[in-house]
Formats: sequence, C-alpha cells, structure tokens
Amino acid sequence: MESVGLVLEGGGMRSVYTAGVLEYFAEQNVYFPYIVGVSAGACVASSYLSRQKGRNKKVNVDWVSDPRYLSWRNWFKNRQLFGMDFIFDEIPNSLAPFDNEAFAASSEELAIGTTDCETGKAVYHYKSDPDFDLLSALRASSSLPFIAPIVEYKGKPYLDGGISDPIPLRQAERDGYSRNILILTRNSDYLKSPNRMAWLVRRAYGKYPKFVDTMLTRHKVYNDTVTYIEQQERAGAAFVIRPEQTLKVGRMERDPVKLQALYEQGYEDAKRLLPTLQAWASR
Repeated sequence: MESVGLVLEGGGMRSVYTAGVLEYFAEQNVYFPYIVGVSAGACVASSYLSRQKGRNKKVNVDWVSDPRYLSWRNWFKNRQLFGMDFIFDEIPNSLAPFDNEAFAASSEELAIGTTDCETGKAVYHYKSDPDFDLLSALRASSSLPFIAPIVEYKGKPYLDGGISDPIPLRQAERDGYSRNILILTRNSDYLKSPNRMAWLVRRAYGKYPKFVDTMLTRHKVYNDTVTYIEQQERAGAAFVIRPEQTLKVGRMERDPVKLQALYEQGYEDAKRLLPTLQAWASR
C-alpha cells in the first residue's frame, strides 16, 4: 500500500461503517502513507492512525446514546445537536483518551478538509503542518451548518468539509496519489438532491455569500464527484468500498443497535475485500 492513498467520505453517524473498515485494516496492520478525509471520516481516521483499536467503536457507538453526544437538549442549550465540547474535548481528553503521542509518531500523512466560509472553497489542514491542531481541525471539519456553530481555526471561519469537497478524491490526486482506495458511506445508487431550503441558507449565512453559493450547488459537486469516481474505478485508478446492504442509519442516528450493525458491516466488508484490494494495489 506504499503508493496508494486512502480517501474517506464523511456522513455523520454513517461513518461508523468507515470505522468498521478501518478496524479490520488496523487488525491486519494495513496502513496507507496518505489519508484524506472530511468531517466524520477524518475523525475516525485519527484513531486509526493513533493505533487505538476499538476506540472508534467506543466513541461512536457506545457513547452515542449519551444526551451530551447528540440530543435536542444540546440544541436548546447551545444551539447544536451534536455536543461539540463533549465530542472534541471531554471524550478525547477524559472519557476515551486520545493518544496524541502515538498519533504524532505515526508516519502517515492525514489531510483534514474544511470549508472556508469566506471563500466557500475547501481548505485542507495537514498533520505535517508545523502549527497543526488536530482537535480544532476535526471540529471545524465536522461542524455542520445549522446544527453546529462556525469554528475559527488559525483566524479563519470554517464549517464542515463535506460541503465543498464531499469525497476528496481529487485532493488526493493533487497531493500526488494517482491510485486511491475510497471508503464511502452511501449505497451505490445514491445521488444528492438540490437544497430545498435555499431561502433559509441565504438567511442564516447571508454574511458569507460565497459559502451560500457552495451550499446551494453542493448537490452538483457531489453528483459530479460520484461520476468521476466511477470513471477512475473503471480505469483501475480507484478501489471503492461502500455499504452494499441498504443503509438503515442516518447522519444523526442515535440507536446503538443500528450503529453496531453498520460497524460490523464495515468490518466484514473489509475482511471480505482485503485480498482483492491487495491484488489491485500490487498491480
């Protein structure tokens, strides 16, 4: 896998599928020199790179039923459905400690995608950057419009990275990786529909007109990216892992039984596909 990149889609709680795939990879000591991810995809990548087996399941399945993680209580209290302080402070620093030293010592590069509210464009933050702050970058990348506040990182306002670059395959290619494995969190027949709440987007984010434009065209970006992935897959430049069973988990799913099942689906898919993946990577 020394010349292959790994591309991770976001998707909120659907990314427990990605967590299951990465858990099996970790058990088999399968790692990649370069990983690029957005939103929840970047989050699960961090525990994979810190070599903390089982941590993604603990954080994203075992803790999800706690109202501090995801609840209307959070919304009424702080105007955010996901408890961002709980997820990006209390959990990694206390309840399920993140191994910062192991993460820093790992040789792999991690690029975390965010959306710059001022320009509406994707901005990537790299583990190798001298002023890199993992938790701040992850928080910015995971802050969904309307349900989480804008995050200021390095003096710039950011929101969820999946808005501007939902599946960052082209970013991997720009960073020098012409062959990539993609872990997607949607079934193969999924295409994104236009935003039906354009008036609300303009009202809420009118201060950032370029961000509004990005929000209102994100369905086109997503669907064009899916078409490009299919082209790269046919050309042998992309290997796609995605849920084959019909998804029963949404972006804000709180049912640990459904999440556990999706996690296991990812694990089993990785187990089944790894020999084929290794053969593809060695070509």
